[in-house]
Amino acid sequence: MHIYDSRYPAAPSAVIRPADALVADYRRFQASFGLDRVVVVQPTTYGLDNRCQLEAVTELAELGDDARAIVVVDADTSVDELRRLDDVGAIGARFHMLPGGAVGWDDLPIVASRIAELGWHVQLQLDGRELPQRLEMLLALPTPLVVDHVGRFMPPVTPGHDAFRALLALLDTGRAWVKLSAPYESTLEGAPTFPSVSTLAKALVAAHPERMLWASNWPHPGQGEPLSGRDLLALTLDWLPDLTVRHRVLVANPAELYRFPSPIDPPIATPIDQRSSP
Repeated sequence: MHIYDSRYPAAPSAVIRPADALVADYRRFQASFGLDRVVVVQPTTYGLDNRCQLEAVTELAELGDDARAIVVVDADTSVDELRRLDDVGAIGARFHMLPGGAVGWDDLPIVASRIAELGWHVQLQLDGRELPQRLEMLLALPTPLVVDHVGRFMPPVTPGHDAFRALLALLDTGRAWVKLSAPYESTLEGAPTFPSVSTLAKALVAAHPERMLWASNWPHPGQGEPLSGRDLLALTLDWLPDLTVRHRVLVANPAELYRFPSPIDPPIATPIDQRSSP
């Protein structure tokens, strides 16, 4: 999820400047959805200025949440600064390879080599149709890799497409993850079930449930009509109908990647299973 706060200036490169979405607002959504761990991701709005998200992580931690941050850094970010970010809850570096992103492909291998020593991962958002031409670089990264938004193929591909097979090749390494989130970032057709994206999400879950993550993408930045809580829940349950797999994606997998406290084992019903209309 992201925090937006007009006290912090937008970066010159920003292409979206959403209304304020503060910790108090998120906590209401969090309670309605039964969530008790949070990963705060630096949005493109703030470029390399991570202060807004880090302040949110500190506030959430003070409220008792297990909170982590994904920050944006570049090749000029010092090792000392990376260590400082690590100390305040950062656990990954985000690369947004679409309009509005602050850091480009040339910086990716440099940053990855530095954050590997901290045990961080790379979080990558791109048009998934680029994956075949970027595959060699991504396979060579010395860090785990998280690919955003079901690969964000724009427009969605079929499961037999070369780009989707490239995503599966990354997952086959055991060092990559995919976020099951934000189908509206790939297409607006078929909302709120997004059948073309749902087909890909279900294929990924079937192939590598141990490599899947879930994200709300709250507050759904850039969307004129954001997904309702009811629709987001329905989509989640449609993609993850099996309780054991759902527990793995919602609880166990993020515990491994984000170093949250160990999950309850064996799988039990999570709060999301008990809600019908958050």
